[in-house]
Amino acid sequence: MSNATRHPMAPPSRDDIRAAASRIVGHVQRTPVMVSAHLWAAAPVELKLENTQTTGTFKVRGAFNTLLSRPAPKAGVVAASGGNHGAAVAHAARALGVAARIFVPEFAGPSKIALIRQTGADLEIVPGTYADALSAAQAYEARTGAMQIHAYDAPMTVAGQGTLALEWEDQGLRADTVLIAVGGGGLIGGALAWFGKRRKVIAVEPELAPTLNAALRDGPETVVSVGGIAANALGATRIGGLCYALARSCDAGSVLVSDAAIAQAQRHLWDTHRQWVEPGGATALAALLSGAYVPAPGERVAVLVCGANPAPGPFGQADCALGRGPV
Repeated sequence: MSNATRHPMAPPSRDDIRAAASRIVGHVQRTPVMVSAHLWAAAPVELKLENTQTTGTFKVRGAFNTLLSRPAPKAGVVAASGGNHGAAVAHAARALGVAARIFVPEFAGPSKIALIRQTGADLEIVPGTYADALSAAQAYEARTGAMQIHAYDAPMTVAGQGTLALEWEDQGLRADTVLIAVGGGGLIGGALAWFGKRRKVIAVEPELAPTLNAALRDGPETVVSVGGIAANALGATRIGGLCYALARSCDAGSVLVSDAAIAQAQRHLWDTHRQWVEPGGATALAALLSGAYVPAPGERVAVLVCGANPAPGPFGQADCALGRGPV
């Protein structure tokens, strides 16, 4: 089906992802990959360190892809976010000379709020959850005509995130199975759109934010309560429709991990490779270290490390000494 005749909410194709990769080149980093022999005792593990991406997450891929795909209106762009998407949209908007208004919930945390403020974007902190921030962003869109850049459930966002999977394969990915953390589903949706069934993709979520896991069990309209240490990154209460469709069509697996396992993985990444990531960025690894996902004998496994914006930030004392206050 051609792009001209596809439904506007159809999942992106591999051609869409290739186009996105061409569109955003020069605006995002080509993040490093490595094979770790020390991270997991059973076998070497392939890692992609997307935590080293501009603004600390993959989110800039979808933000730039959306902004570069069509002109922004005079009112600029608006986005709702748990923090990382907001920082990415704010960064991309500033780079392209577009006004941005970002809505985040209170639990976004000081590191992510400070990161958004550094871009100069207009920021509004909303009581409640990501869903409350999204409602506020939608009201602002309706009132002003600003262009909404959805954090995860929009084809241009998902296609942009899919460039990560394309890039990883171009860098020599050999794994049979890829473990990816899930919030609203933009990242894993992009990976599934690129990999299809050529590789097994396992969705990893906190036990306290089981959004995709619950939807796969109970249906796509399922709404869950979210909490725990990764909620400001993986705290969507309902899975994106694009992600759900792709997870079903590609037979994605789904496992849950405890907050304790996430914290252990976060610390393990620091101890073994000096990678300081937020809990959401360590969640995929937690599935491997905790045994929530047990590979078959000889199965080659890769883990996507994403999210470098923990709260508090790693330089709290240094920032206080510089007069910046804690972040």
